[in-house]
Amino acid sequence: MENTETGVHSKLEVFFNTMLREMYWGETHLVAVLATMRDEATTDALKECFSTHLHQTNTHIQRLDEVFNLLQQPAQPELCVGLQGIFDEGWQVIDETEAGTAQRDVALIIAAQKVEHYEMACYGSLAQLARTMDQDELADLLEETLEEEKDTDALLTDIAEQGINYQASKEPVDVPE
Repeated sequence: MENTETGVHSKLEVFFNTMLREMYWGETHLVAVLATMRDEATTDALKECFSTHLHQTNTHIQRLDEVFNLLQQPAQPELCVGLQGIFDEGWQVIDETEAGTAQRDVALIIAAQKVEHYEMACYGSLAQLARTMDQDELADLLEETLEEEKDTDALLTDIAEQGINYQASKEPVDVPE
């Protein structure tokens, strides 16, 4: 039975819409997080990765706007507790690592990959739910974002493996006198 106020037909659609609003919140907040991560990164490759993903994140927001438009709904963010926790962890690793070290870059990569993995899980699930609801156009948009999240995750791994992890393993521990 359709709810005439919202145009929603099922509990699945209610859940889908909630997840969309949570991802919208996450993407809009990720813009500031990525800008900070870029500024706190030490290596040029990692700074460039964060800059590129910042631009992609703005595109992800635009795609979600398009999804909401196709659903004839306003694009309203809803707090995503999962991403908020991951963002908080990211701020913490900045506070707990020394600026200009490979250790900080390692911590930033791991923090960023936690976000990417959360987003990949959500976008993959949202795309599948859209297909279940015969919303192939929505699924295609969500899958575009999913692929970009996967590419960013792979790039972060490559950056780590190309030397940052090794460099961090050679940084001495500061021993208090």
